[in-house]
Amino acid sequence: MTDLPHHPNLPIVVDDAVATITIDRPDARNSLTPEMIDTLFAAIPALDAADDVAVIILTAVDPVFCAGLDLHALGSGAIDIASNTAVGNQWPVRRTPMVGAINGAAITGGLELALQCDFLVASERAKFGDTHTRVGILPWWGLSHLLPRAVGFRTARMMSMTGNFLDAHAAQRAGLVAEVVPHDQLMDRADQLARDVLSNDLAGVSAMLDLYQAIERSDPEAWRDVEREKGMAWQSEGFDHTEISRRLDAIMARGRAQKESR
Repeated sequence: MTDLPHHPNLPIVVDDAVATITIDRPDARNSLTPEMIDTLFAAIPALDAADDVAVIILTAVDPVFCAGLDLHALGSGAIDIASNTAVGNQWPVRRTPMVGAINGAAITGGLELALQCDFLVASERAKFGDTHTRVGILPWWGLSHLLPRAVGFRTARMMSMTGNFLDAHAAQRAGLVAEVVPHDQLMDRADQLARDVLSNDLAGVSAMLDLYQAIERSDPEAWRDVEREKGMAWQSEGFDHTEISRRLDAIMARGRAQKESR
């Protein structure tokens, strides 16, 4: 297999045709730097092209799946959304199935990562939230296209306009998550599902995935372009870097309060 792109916070292990990508930056809530995004966006096409990879699993080190873009770097001005190539990239097209093993909170950009997977199995500790409007930014990785397809427009609007979270079981009821399992069984179940995919005719699996993707693109194809155009314009014209750190602290405090109230 050709050497894969490497980043210390994104280890990739290939075992018997299953490639597992693990987001490993727990000290920063597994938030993504531009370098990590570059690596991820290069690794997925490389794995997609590899003859010895038939399924990809995307997961993370506990306790969080992914808090999205590194907002501390964004708040300091170290990341310029409007001009940063990595941050503004569109997701690579692939024909290799990708299973999301969601071990904890998938927030904003982390939710968008989860939405890029073909299906999700979630730990009972998982939760899902879209806090773009709390931060003051708009999505550009497909959330406004993919979230309503997963949960319906009404629930998607509620999530995006309130910033409230769905726990794992609510996410399953909404259609975002296929299965919820005990936390210590998450990776075993994700691996089992990957092996179930492997047990099929792999050319047929790839063709089926291509079919689903074509159907998804056939009607609302313009949604992705609209989101990217509007999201990047918002970040370019009305984005206040100095507010990010303050808003991030408020989001985290609110999340803790919501958890304690349940």
